[in-house]
Amino acid sequence: MIKIKYKAIQELLKKSIKSREDLMREKRKIAKQFSVGIMDNSEMIRIYNKLIKQGKVKRSADFERLIRKRAVRTLSGIAPVAVLTKPYPCPGKCIYCPTEKDVPQSYLSNEPAVMRAIRCKYNPYIQVQDRLRALVANGHEPTKIELIVIGGTWSYLPRRYKYWYIANLFKGANDYKAVILRPKAEESRGIRNGQVKTGSFASLRMTLKSEQKRNEKAKYRIIGLTLETRPDYIDDKELIEMRELGCTRVEIGVQAIDDKILKINKRGHGVKEVADATKLLKNYGFKVTYHIMPGLPGSTPAKDIKMFKQLFTDERFQPDQIKFYPTVVTKGSLLYRWWKSGKYKPYSAKQLESLIIKCKAAVPKYVRIIRLIRDIPGVSIIAGNKITNLRQVLKDKGVKCNCIRCREAREKQLRITNYELRIIKYQASGGKEYFISYESKDGKTLYGFCRLRLIEAKRELSSEASELSSLFKGAIIRELHVYGELVSVGGNKRVQHVGLGKKLLKEAEQIAKKTGYQKITIISGIGVRGYYRKLGYRLNNTYMVKKE
Repeated sequence: MIKIKYKAIQELLKKSIKSREDLMREKRKIAKQFSVGIMDNSEMIRIYNKLIKQGKVKRSADFERLIRKRAVRTLSGIAPVAVLTKPYPCPGKCIYCPTEKDVPQSYLSNEPAVMRAIRCKYNPYIQVQDRLRALVANGHEPTKIELIVIGGTWSYLPRRYKYWYIANLFKGANDYKAVILRPKAEESRGIRNGQVKTGSFASLRMTLKSEQKRNEKAKYRIIGLTLETRPDYIDDKELIEMRELGCTRVEIGVQAIDDKILKINKRGHGVKEVADATKLLKNYGFKVTYHIMPGLPGSTPAKDIKMFKQLFTDERFQPDQIKFYPTVVTKGSLLYRWWKSGKYKPYSAKQLESLIIKCKAAVPKYVRIIRLIRDIPGVSIIAGNKITNLRQVLKDKGVKCNCIRCREAREKQLRITNYELRIIKYQASGGKEYFISYESKDGKTLYGFCRLRLIEAKRELSSEASELSSLFKGAIIRELHVYGELVSVGGNKRVQHVGLGKKLLKEAEQIAKKTGYQKITIISGIGVRGYYRKLGYRLNNTYMVKKE
């Protein structure tokens, strides 16, 4: 049977296939011709790769793109890899959070990411290996990785655990090629033997730096690291530690920007803490993601849309990215008891849909909506929204949105020739932000962008931040991103390899220089330090710095 399937794939490669519809049609014909079942894409990828190794077929980029499973995962130019920390106590007592044994606070054991983490016993090294293996098996080439660490309040975890955890994430990516080549019978044991062992804080810190140095030239590079925490846990000491770990983006649970609503929901902090955390994060160069929860007790659709619009009219906020987590009722939460007693009623599907449509219309072009719905299985939702593909539902209804995610260049934009430079300026947290982008002339397609921050307001520095005093007097690039299908280092040229990144960086440098800033600082992921070195930047206190 396997030989027949090999012949079937060879025959399929001879066909002229331009779309996934063409692929499905030809798969049916081939299945009938060779009297085999219709192969799924994962099986086709395995056979195709074996045929290439045997020299029986030539590599086809178009075919690879068409058979890739869940291709949208890497169309933004990076491969997101979500990993979970093991369960630890949470400092919060939010009414909507479920509590489940042996699962991080606010998460459920049947959520896909949690199920993967449980299968790996929350081991960071194994989780990275597991996700990279899945991506490769589905036809992706995840050489540019954004690690997203979830599991509650990162800042509340023991310090030694945090360094051990991140060191293992880097080592897992660094070792992937070696581990994946081991015989299957030895694979599990080999993975476990390769991980960083626990030890003193000093030794873990040294190991982390060593693995980060390795990652600068590894095949599977970590170009971004996201950590999730609470606004009231953000201070200089915490952010300096996050930078040492390699963090470039921070997600904070904002939920609402109304003190009364936050108090009703026992959030444990107010709007001031959100504004203070946002300012500090931006001054350190981090990208800032807000978690927003429409439908909380004490709110209404009208209040929710008013708060959402305020995020982009009030300079204290101005997040770079948004995650919508509409409030749902799950067992194990205080909200469940409130719902059961009639004290709380969630929004109807119609109310929620109308609210999100209005919110999407209010999103500026420099903001990315990462998620509209949290990935909670419907069986766990007692009351509230159960539509998991809300983004697609709204798109099918013709809902327009100017957010980054809805405009980014994807697989159809393999070559670009007709584009123009655009710059949006806005005030944010005591500084001036420049969103510098290359877009199609009609503004519907975004090819790449850069976030430049000029810090205007002076601040007194704590003892922890004294070594970084020059950082808060200059210009800092918080993000540089070129969109398109993920292209590995040295791969065929597509959107990511046409020099747009260099053009954007040059424009940001010129703006800073004209404004009187003589030094440019970049918050860089570990895996892209080499890129900036080639452009004249040098490593200084975990940042890449260039003096004019």
